[in-house]
Amino acid sequence: MNDYYKQDRKKKLKRDLKKVVIFLFVFLILILSYILYEKTQVTESNLSGKNVTVERTMQTIEEVEKNNKTVTEMIAEVNDSVVGISKVKNSGSSIFSDENIASLGLGTGLIVGENGYILTNAHVSGEKYSKCYVTLVDGKTYDGSVVWSNTDIDMAIVKINQKNLQTATLGDSDDIRVGETVYAIGNPIGYEFQRTVTSGIISAVNRTIKFEEEGEESYMEDLIQTDATINPGNSGGPLVNSNGQVIGINGVKITSAEGISFAIPINSVKAVIDSFNTNEKFDEASLGVFAFDKNVLGYINENLKFSEGIYIARVNINSAASEAGLKQGDIILTIDGNKLERMCDLRCYIYTKKPGDTVTLRIQRNNKEMEILASLKRK
Repeated sequence: MNDYYKQDRKKKLKRDLKKVVIFLFVFLILILSYILYEKTQVTESNLSGKNVTVERTMQTIEEVEKNNKTVTEMIAEVNDSVVGISKVKNSGSSIFSDENIASLGLGTGLIVGENGYILTNAHVSGEKYSKCYVTLVDGKTYDGSVVWSNTDIDMAIVKINQKNLQTATLGDSDDIRVGETVYAIGNPIGYEFQRTVTSGIISAVNRTIKFEEEGEESYMEDLIQTDATINPGNSGGPLVNSNGQVIGINGVKITSAEGISFAIPINSVKAVIDSFNTNEKFDEASLGVFAFDKNVLGYINENLKFSEGIYIARVNINSAASEAGLKQGDIILTIDGNKLERMCDLRCYIYTKKPGDTVTLRIQRNNKEMEILASLKRK
């Protein structure tokens, strides 16, 4: 009996000892894990003041490298669609010669159609049917003909006789946000510095600026404001978002201030581009009004107030608008049920129509609303 008792006691001691050993082993593992964790942590005093782990720091570096690679590849792809435009075939040097950019007519363009359609500023290419010279990324120069031009928005399309060109990817300029990173590409001061890339942010949208030329006032509306560096030769070049999509065409720089430049939203000409790429022509329709939105009206008549629509400042003689009975002072609220807040809204919609199409306008006249039908004419 005593022997049995002794054996049972030994078994209990072994079990207890085994539990203690396991407990000590687990405790030791926890202590070692904590020490290793403390060693891997980098505190604010060692770096810049934040409790950041080495693992997280390495991850951040990898993310930055990945993003930089993406931007590099994106810029390289867009660059293949950027061209030089000049009014002089052998432009030679620019800043290294006695001739300046204005006399050479140097500027930038963007390939928007694989069959040779190039988007640029109207002040770079000239008016419709005028000639210019286009230099592609391979350095070859081709004769260009202006097939469409609109000085109101300073945009034009040039055609060269080439096929299978690398086209740019167009984005949605209605979807941009203030603070978004953008890149401007162009030939800032001539061909020696062609396809220069500068970066910045979108500073504002829907900007309106006033010009005075030869005693006459004019306005450009719905502009994208950016602080990306833009110089005269950048005109006609793309403003690109971080996804490699073109959201605007660089056009204007305020010379009296640094870091203030403007681009024309790409959406304003998408319908024109689509028409040329699909039909190899653009049969432009016209309503025949000169109108302002509420952002511009402050320049003209600060006492005139309205909350929505666009204000008709002039009705062209023998136009679709005059024949429909539209008058100066009318406010167009909608077209075919689409609300109008900016002149660009009306222009973009008319670009989707053809001469002879009928549109329904809801207008406000003397504080009363009415509907008017207008048959669009060829511009």
